[in-house]
Amino acid sequence: MRLFIAIELPDTIKRHLEKIRAHIPGSRWVPMEQIHLTLAFLGEVDEVTIERLTGSLAAIQSPGFSLRFSGAGCFPDRSRPRVLWVGLEPEPRLNRLASLVRETVLACGIPLEERPFSPHITLARLKLPVPREVEAFLGDHGKMCLPSVDVRRFILFKSLLTSQGAVHTPLKAFTLSPT
Repeated sequence: MRLFIAIELPDTIKRHLEKIRAHIPGSRWVPMEQIHLTLAFLGEVDEVTIERLTGSLAAIQSPGFSLRFSGAGCFPDRSRPRVLWVGLEPEPRLNRLASLVRETVLACGIPLEERPFSPHITLARLKLPVPREVEAFLGDHGKMCLPSVDVRRFILFKSLLTSQGAVHTPLKAFTLSPT
């Protein structure tokens, strides 16, 4: 089963992010129902490991927190944009949760990407670098204001790849400690 661990965003935030979509040649925008904050992408995981993983994730003790958004950006950089995203203001409790999730996943024998956690919400993927259109989008939305989001849980998702795109299904939610 193809899995990832994420924080789901409220529909109000998803609707706002859906409204700012722009026509950028070669862009593939994330469907509204799939917008989330990824803590860890696990890839293919067998059933036995999933059982061990869910038990280990349930043991994570971490306080809830608030996410504050900090405008739009792109990866890897403005001259070669491949991913458009909304950034988040630094939040030590989010970084701590991501670290605990990562440690738990690795302890269950599931390999993870080497790159460090970079908190962001992916909006679109670009097949071709189109710096001019991306610059216009970032100019319009680089300083967007969104309400903060209280985070009280994280979720283990299954991601099923279909000809119409990925379908994300929550498998289990894990509650964070009261703040």
